[in-house]
Amino acid sequence: MKNIIALCCFCLVSYTVTGQTSVSPAPALSAETASILNSPPEIAIIPEPVAIVKQEGYFILPANVTIQCADVPENKQVLAFLEERLSAATGSYVSAVSKTTPSASIKLLINDKADHTLAAEGYHLQVTPNHITIRANKPAGLFYGVQTLLQLFPAAIESKEKVEDIEWKAPCVEITDYPRVGWRGLMFDVARHFFTKEEVKQYIDAMVRYKYNVLHLHLTDDEGWRIEIKGLPKLTEVGAWNVKKVGEFGNFIPPVADEPRNYGGFYTQDDIRELVAYAKARFVNILPEIDVPGHSLAAVSSYPELSCTPGAENYRVRSGERIMDWSRGAPPIALVDNTLCPANEKVYSFLDTIITQVAALFPFDYIHMGGDEAPFNFWEKNDSVKALMQKEGLKDMHQVQGYFEKRVQKIVEAKGKKFIGWDEILDGDLPSSAAVMSWRGMKYGTEAAKKKHEVVMSPSTFAYLDYMQADAITEPRVYASLRLSKSYEFDPVPADVDPKYIKGGQANLWTEQVYNIRQAEYMTWPRGMAIAESVWSPAAKKNWTNFFGRVEQHFKRLDVAETKYAPSVYDPIFKVSRSADRQLQIELSTEVEGLDIYYSFDNSFPDRFYPKYTEKLTPPKDATMLKVITYRGKNQVGRMMNMPIEELNKRAGKK
Repeated sequence: MKNIIALCCFCLVSYTVTGQTSVSPAPALSAETASILNSPPEIAIIPEPVAIVKQEGYFILPANVTIQCADVPENKQVLAFLEERLSAATGSYVSAVSKTTPSASIKLLINDKADHTLAAEGYHLQVTPNHITIRANKPAGLFYGVQTLLQLFPAAIESKEKVEDIEWKAPCVEITDYPRVGWRGLMFDVARHFFTKEEVKQYIDAMVRYKYNVLHLHLTDDEGWRIEIKGLPKLTEVGAWNVKKVGEFGNFIPPVADEPRNYGGFYTQDDIRELVAYAKARFVNILPEIDVPGHSLAAVSSYPELSCTPGAENYRVRSGERIMDWSRGAPPIALVDNTLCPANEKVYSFLDTIITQVAALFPFDYIHMGGDEAPFNFWEKNDSVKALMQKEGLKDMHQVQGYFEKRVQKIVEAKGKKFIGWDEILDGDLPSSAAVMSWRGMKYGTEAAKKKHEVVMSPSTFAYLDYMQADAITEPRVYASLRLSKSYEFDPVPADVDPKYIKGGQANLWTEQVYNIRQAEYMTWPRGMAIAESVWSPAAKKNWTNFFGRVEQHFKRLDVAETKYAPSVYDPIFKVSRSADRQLQIELSTEVEGLDIYYSFDNSFPDRFYPKYTEKLTPPKDATMLKVITYRGKNQVGRMMNMPIEELNKRAGKK
């Protein structure tokens, strides 16, 4: 990583994908940077292909690149993508032909007779010294073959500007590849903090490199309503805006009445159409989520009559202040009622209007209707809810929510869509036609699959990208940690269920503590690579050591692409205990092998000439700070970490 610092000086030029690619002159990179990027290409493909055979030799990209591709609409999407990616970095003239020609540098071919091994998204990739051929049954397979091909070229291929003095070569290989599961998703929470249309596109561009095909947009929550709904203007006039706060989300001082509510935003319906088209051109489906009945404070603040609770007209869109008491676990105790009222017929008319428009905007088969973490304490004391329970024979609040979910499911299905929700919807005994997204571990997804529900596995134990990636002293503090190696253990298909009910897997990026797109990237990568490999590659091929070696090569590629990522995997891990005489004992380890840890207690900044960690440490009597750093050989790879001795004493318990 140290050797890539020069890449931070890139000043990238934006490039628009069009049907015809033209290459404008761009400033060349420095000779030093070119030298860094011109190292021999290494086969480091993520996710790992099903089968790869290395051959002798290299394909050298010519100055004039000809791509053979049939002249059909979806193929043109692949062609435009490849033209742009090749020409921007190499400066080559890239042209396309639709007829067979022996001189074509790259051939993108749809099989005349389907290869059933590949299904709809698989591909064969052959690189020889003379040409490159990608074959697939469908254009999606060609697109994924292109992602693999680009990973065979030097890291500089990720540049958006021309790079000089690079030998654009790819090793000769034969690859057969296809995904393990069909649903390979990332959830992007744009409700807690609003991300612009261009930032969502940026996120899509990063995810398709790793063959994700579903972008789940969490469009509504207590902090914001992010989609225009015709006929319900207050959802975006009121519901899309709160008071900007910076610090530790969840513990903000509640806003006062005169603080400006100008932080937020929303997508117009034209914005949504543009995002859907942008994603479709990259073979990504967008799954919309309207989270109800809980997490609905933005909706209730806009239309208080949707609430069960008197005084809801005084509610405001949440800005990050505390609104739930989680001290007794789930469901939480609500301090304000952030739910839609299940006993109010206006709620179902409201949702019918929303779902009608959402169904028309998003062509994906599914609509996600949330269903998670709905508090019951306001429902429990509401006369309308009590009357509903008596009328419908509902025994408890789980059955009340089940009543709500069944009605919402009927609305969704009436629009020609499939209903999917978080795994709490199982508490309501929904019919098997309801799909389940399992977030509370693998257990609920397993139970749902056994009941013949379609299941998408997105367990917090492996796939919650908002969790801390390293020690809490370096990360935005949240309630749990998830290291890269743990994410890599994710297996979306439990051994004891019929795999036909497992649609696939997904990682979720909740954004309470994610304030901007750079931090969103930091939290997603490299853990998003681990999940990508879990849902694409054969389970038998997964190998942590091999995977991390490839991740390090991809760090270079992300540097060139100017995509932010977390180097947390290099940080030391602290474990504390007390000796028999109650002295603090500090044990250090690393997530990856082959690293050396150097440390200091004297407040100076250690490097490799400082003491190297070899055994448990006891801090000197008056020391206040332990500083640690990791090296691989002579090269610094980790960040300087400053660990207060007071913090370590707290973790070890009483002296």
